[in-house]
Amino acid sequence: MNDKMTSGEIAKKAGVSQKAVRLYDEKGLLKPTDYSEGNYRLYDQAALEILEKIVALKQIGFSLEEIRDNLADGGASDIEAALKIQLKQMEEKRYQIDKVISAINRTLDRKSEGLDWDDVAAIVQNVGLDQGADERHWDALKHTGDEMDWYVRIFNSLDIKENEKVLDLGCGYAKLWRNNWDRIPQGTKVYGYDIHGSWADDFEHFADDYKGSLPNDVEISIEFSDIEQEESWKLINAKNDYSLIVAHYLQYQLKDPEAMIEKSSKVLSRDGVFSINGDAVSTWNYFFKDAFDEIGVKSTFIDERIKNQKAKQDAFESMLGKYFSTVESVFLSNNWHYSDAQELVQRVRDMYPEQEKYIDANEDTIVKYFTNKIEKEGEIVVRIESLFWHCML
Repeated sequence: MNDKMTSGEIAKKAGVSQKAVRLYDEKGLLKPTDYSEGNYRLYDQAALEILEKIVALKQIGFSLEEIRDNLADGGASDIEAALKIQLKQMEEKRYQIDKVISAINRTLDRKSEGLDWDDVAAIVQNVGLDQGADERHWDALKHTGDEMDWYVRIFNSLDIKENEKVLDLGCGYAKLWRNNWDRIPQGTKVYGYDIHGSWADDFEHFADDYKGSLPNDVEISIEFSDIEQEESWKLINAKNDYSLIVAHYLQYQLKDPEAMIEKSSKVLSRDGVFSINGDAVSTWNYFFKDAFDEIGVKSTFIDERIKNQKAKQDAFESMLGKYFSTVESVFLSNNWHYSDAQELVQRVRDMYPEQEKYIDANEDTIVKYFTNKIEKEGEIVVRIESLFWHCML
């Protein structure tokens, strides 16, 4: 019996409590090797090794049910697969935690007075916006990898000249500048505005680290300030007379986007350009409508979506017309490539979540259509156009 350990002894060796050992016994993870004359649980070296595995798996985030399954499988390949799954899950959790931290920091930085529950609700909303933006970004990279970089297309459309004075509102990670770093015309001065706790923190470090590789006399500065606060516009007005103002992917992050647009019109030079994107009809609607019509599946809900988006697009353009004499529509396009029918079905689901039951009922028909098209053509290429407005006084 000298080689056997009591529950207290094995718990001490593994660095856990006796209560944990009893729990693992109840869950079928760690059974006693033997019992003493007084009916106390006894464990051997093999049991200690199992307990150490349980502790290790629990430490890296496995549930007790997952631990039981892994102990039952036991093979190296099974362990490798389980660790890869766990790694993915932990990375997703980290992503969620980072988003929450960022949203909380942004809220704290922009509030000089007390907080209330409306601010907590705003944090939740911001987390959702950030997550949605990131997911759309990575999805775009996945399906447009062979296309010209999207931010190079946007940069080209702005036709920036030498010695421009640029105001970048909500600059964030600033791919517009990062992805065109050595193409920024000489003498350009870029004034970026955003708040701490956003991706602008990272861009500030990037701009400082790589300022030596900028073209001659190009200057980029970041001001951490909330553009929905009057104090920010005092700073913006102090420099005044910007030849280009960029407000991309910003509208849905603001409580009052029209106020930002009005203020921008007042600091734009007479021959300057204000570039913005906002409510517009997604060309994905037309792609899916054509597909559904060809299949013979009802598409009236897509017609309704197009109608609603068109109304918002017209209202947004009309609002821009209140502050600018010229509002030009600029369409930028890229091709999305698909070789997996299920990915297109998932995009249908993402676009029309309210039609989940209808999509489920017709999924086989939709999958068959896209699968046949991929087999026939090698891939499905979807040409997507995005609408930007270039506004002049």
